[in-house]
Amino acid sequence: MACLPEVLADRFCPFAVSFGNHPLLRSVAPNQRNQAMTKADIIERISSGTGLTKIETEVVVNGFIAVVIAALKRGDSVKIRGFGSFKPQHRPARTARNPVTKAEVTVAARYVPIFKPSKDLRAAVDRSLSSK
Repeated sequence: MACLPEVLADRFCPFAVSFGNHPLLRSVAPNQRNQAMTKADIIERISSGTGLTKIETEVVVNGFIAVVIAALKRGDSVKIRGFGSFKPQHRPARTARNPVTKAEVTVAARYVPIFKPSKDLRAAVDRSLSSK
């Protein structure tokens, strides 16, 4: 059984110490810092760390994304302990200004998905980036 990513390992994976060189727990290489991790990168990391094929991993990742999107479309929130929560949030109509023409524009009311990281995730990111 594969362990969880480093952010969650301390809390949910007490045997993480034995996975010190586990591909899912390794840090990002220095030349890759400050670059966005793509869906393909996530699939590669999970695939190499779990023994699943890339195709199987892609199906799982796409399934996860589809479930989250479907829940948000229904107006439900998705809470992942130790990671954070996704929820739809209503933004009321407002008046904005076109920066070029200075003309007022009405922006319609809408719902937008938001992500709120958990305290554990915020603390892990802060610890990791503050030590550099």
